[in-house]
Amino acid sequence: MLSNYLGEFLALATIHFLAVVAPGPDFAVTIRQSVRFGRVVGLCTAIGIGAGISVHVLYTLLGVGALMHTTPWLLSVAKVVGGAYILYLGVSLLHSKPKTSIEGSDAGNDQAQRQTLPKAFMTGFLTNATNPKATLFFLAIFTTVISASTPLKVQALYGVWMCCVNALWFVIVALFFSSPRVRLLFMRMGHWFERTMGVILILFAGRLILSM
Repeated sequence: MLSNYLGEFLALATIHFLAVVAPGPDFAVTIRQSVRFGRVVGLCTAIGIGAGISVHVLYTLLGVGALMHTTPWLLSVAKVVGGAYILYLGVSLLHSKPKTSIEGSDAGNDQAQRQTLPKAFMTGFLTNATNPKATLFFLAIFTTVISASTPLKVQALYGVWMCCVNALWFVIVALFFSSPRVRLLFMRMGHWFERTMGVILILFAGRLILSM
């Protein structure tokens, strides 16, 4: 039965992959977490981002996506909530201060200890789950690429695939930016890097809010 939907799946997989690799809040947050706190925290953040996709898949399969598409005020609320969270992340990064050592090293420090693995996971999860861009993407892809006659089980498999691809991509990003050589390079001017990421997130949030 799955072979009957191969063309649809390939179209979905291609569009989704191009959307995933395009730089956005998920990318910025994964890099920040990996550079600042190290590989394990970066990987937990990446897995959280992958899990965050499940929120969009779930409400789309339950028909909430269609409801949001036909109820402008509900979509506006989603944009405000998502934009506010991304804005919060951006502002917090703007307050980054110079560091004298790599956080999360064997020496350790209070800031690194505060970044627990559950917190890293939730940072990734919320970054994706509250991203209005992801909401709009799923509304578009489930109403244009996927046929209304496609069985719910097949659509659920599409969702699982997208969650896994998201997590895998950002795991790769986390592994690269958490390597000792790359971390040392970034940490030399780490506070400027984080502030730049903050500006990018603030601009992204501003564009979302202004587009309402």
